[in-house]
Amino acid sequence: MNLTNFNTSEEFFVDMQRCIGCKACEMACAECETNGQQTLISVNYVDRASTIQTTVQVCMHCEDPVCANVCPADAISQDEFGVVHTASTERCIGCSNCVMACPFGVPKKVEEYDLMMKCTMCYDRTSVGKKPMCATVCPSGALFYGTREQIEEMRPNSTPINNFIFGQEKVKTKVNIMMPKGSTELRIY
Repeated sequence: MNLTNFNTSEEFFVDMQRCIGCKACEMACAECETNGQQTLISVNYVDRASTIQTTVQVCMHCEDPVCANVCPADAISQDEFGVVHTASTERCIGCSNCVMACPFGVPKKVEEYDLMMKCTMCYDRTSVGKKPMCATVCPSGALFYGTREQIEEMRPNSTPINNFIFGQEKVKTKVNIMMPKGSTELRIY
């Protein structure tokens, strides 16, 4: 019996070029009671020495999450919807293997709790049919949670991709990055 209302037709889309650095997503995330007032999303400068361009960083929810694979305490789980959850407080030993292994640099060890924490795609909200907090407050549309059809209509000159190549390693994710129309993957060197 499925006890959630997780809408499998909705996806998370990130349009890096639309981030204006307002940090509304960080503040909304910190308001979530299940995070202990910690923000699990980050707004970062691309290259502060030469530009004020910012980008937002969320967990990409990899299909084969390396963070969970390297966890010696089996503290990180992935559910049937592909959501990769924050480390279980009962199991996490604070070793930071997941922090070092993530190709996207997402998990953070919160020293105050001696615990790894990361974006869970607002599972407390998405599991009951609501949108993630960050996507509901983003004024520029850098973060969007909805159907593929909706994003394609909103961004006709872009293509959502969830295939990344890090050297020889291929990573497929649940979260999509908006790229120029016709793109199929993003190579990271």
